[in-house]
Amino acid sequence: MALTASPASAHTSLTAANPAADATIAPPTQIVLTYADPVQLPQVVLTDAKGGRHEAGKAQAVDNKVTEAVKGTLPNGVYTVGWRVVSPDGHPISGTYKFTVTGSTGAAPAGSAASAPAAKAAGNGSGGSSGWLWIGLIAAVVVVAGGGFAWYRRTSGTSPNT
Repeated sequence: MALTASPASAHTSLTAANPAADATIAPPTQIVLTYADPVQLPQVVLTDAKGGRHEAGKAQAVDNKVTEAVKGTLPNGVYTVGWRVVSPDGHPISGTYKFTVTGSTGAAPAGSAASAPAAKAAGNGSGGSSGWLWIGLIAAVVVVAGGGFAWYRRTSGTSPNT
């Protein structure tokens, strides 16, 4: 019976986003992402069709909501939200989605009006060098946990041969 039981998974998931995926909206002042569970170590990147970044400061996580302020007034165009958080079980999860801004009074970056294909290419979800950061962080946690275990075994007076 124990062989057929599947392990519980504590990976969380994105349940809501404001602005929503594929929405056409007035320029937002912030991005709010809601997850099924509390999350930690949030990262949110807001890019335009040419790859310009528009987030102001660091994303803030409170329980299951992550908020990222938007820098300035977004010009009309297609934007990609890329996000990455750590779920309660310690696994990083990430994703991307797009929304469109219309009715803005903000100045458009040069050549952004016809750059929608570039936004598609930017939304592939690859983390670039930040992927290596996560791998390094996980490796460091494993090394520290292993060292702590070895130290505990040595100081507790128990020997693997006894």
